[in-house]
Amino acid sequence: MADEALRMQNITKIYSNGFIANKDVTFSVGKNEIHALVGENGAGKTTLMKILFGMEEPQEGKIFINGVEEKLENPLHAISKGVGMVHQHFMLLPSLTVAENVTLGVEPIKNGLFDFEGAVKKTQEIADKYNFKIDARAKVRDLSVGQMQKVEILKALIKGAKILIMDEPTAVLTPQETAELFEQLFTLRDDGVSIIFISHKLEEVMYICSRVTVLRHGQCMGSYDTKGMTEADLSKLMVGRDVVLKIQKAAPVLGKPVISIKNLVKINSIGKHVIDGISFDIHEGEVVGIAGVEGNGQTELSEVLSGLGSFASGDVELNGTSIKGKSVRQIRDMGMAYIAEDRMVEGVAGNMSIKMNIVADRFTKKDFKSGIFMNDKKINATVDQYIKDFEIACDNADQPVRMLSGGNIQKVVVAREFTSGANFILACQPTRGIDVGTAEMIRKTIVRKSREEKTAALLISADLNEVLECSDRLLVMHKGKIVAAFPKANEVSEETLGEYMLGVREMSKEEMEALL
Repeated sequence: MADEALRMQNITKIYSNGFIANKDVTFSVGKNEIHALVGENGAGKTTLMKILFGMEEPQEGKIFINGVEEKLENPLHAISKGVGMVHQHFMLLPSLTVAENVTLGVEPIKNGLFDFEGAVKKTQEIADKYNFKIDARAKVRDLSVGQMQKVEILKALIKGAKILIMDEPTAVLTPQETAELFEQLFTLRDDGVSIIFISHKLEEVMYICSRVTVLRHGQCMGSYDTKGMTEADLSKLMVGRDVVLKIQKAAPVLGKPVISIKNLVKINSIGKHVIDGISFDIHEGEVVGIAGVEGNGQTELSEVLSGLGSFASGDVELNGTSIKGKSVRQIRDMGMAYIAEDRMVEGVAGNMSIKMNIVADRFTKKDFKSGIFMNDKKINATVDQYIKDFEIACDNADQPVRMLSGGNIQKVVVAREFTSGANFILACQPTRGIDVGTAEMIRKTIVRKSREEKTAALLISADLNEVLECSDRLLVMHKGKIVAAFPKANEVSEETLGEYMLGVREMSKEEMEALL
């Protein structure tokens, strides 16, 4: 244990409903090590890290930090013992400066008041030490996503973190931003910080981590040196079967346009053109992908297409009819299926059952009614079949959906949307934060439906591997505009995409017109 910064020994956590989240898990991280923690959604990673960060208390097991047993009672106690967590969803105050965000909770005081200049000095010193190219005086709202990630890391470092938990740190970064982050993590490692790297991007795990620990169904499947392993080896350990990491697909056979977007403009509440005159069609039988750094209009585009947001000018036609002025229900009835960006906010009703969530779009359909009442027999049989087909791990169909893991909640969403009979699938971040097995199923289903059922699909994703693998055509959005179009997604590299996403490159108007 002399070379270990952390040892979590024989950890068992059982929730009040009897769910065993962790069962006799032993997990250790060496000093000056970047160690990956991987597993499917529901495998127990989040619970184990909550225990380490003092957010949950285990029934059994011990935690040793630098060889000393610690009983971590809450996050503040964990921070005092050198444990820091960088959350997947940034916890920053946009209206404050970098320095104000970084020193929140450890504010320097001068003459009884907050010492802003002192905060700037402390923040800039630690940023410069680790080569974080960031201005401590800048407002967080003016930063790029990659810079916000650095602010989150600085928040942990300024509090003395020597064990740093990083949860999906590259989920919204471009390849260039990811490469820069990795260099900074290597610098942190060499300076004595031990890093726990949680990611579903196995190629990154293999590149940056020296060891990996695999959890499956709450149990530890072992810790392995990444040297000599392949992504396929790791996937099999995670899900217990071979996982196809490359999607084999036939060339698309295009039919008529299903959705036509014409000179679409959306203006937000402060007068900014968040969608700035974009136009493109998606045809039967094809998957069109949109890549872009988050905050460049993709979310607003999905809101407009789904009926959740209005637009200022232009038009959108779905199956030949304008969606202007239509409700979400009307647009769905016109042929749209929608996998929302945030499954818990727009994808499901957390307190309702799995059954009610799956049939939420079918209460008005004749097939599911018996006179004025619901046809319970038909509903139960249908839901049970979907639970089986989509491999939703649950106690029963009446279980509240919020009790499921993130991956299984997403399976409930796709079970409803993929069986809705729609011929246009709007998929926004469909595999964000879910395991390789579920991601494989969703991606293959999107492609299969385009080929076998002639659906049109718009895939909006921050995962460049996903848009490159699944898409037939690929578009890039930057500052509300389409700045690049690639007729064959499999012929463009992640690095080239990253340059367009960051605004370093932009196709000419003539090039765009020819390609769109």
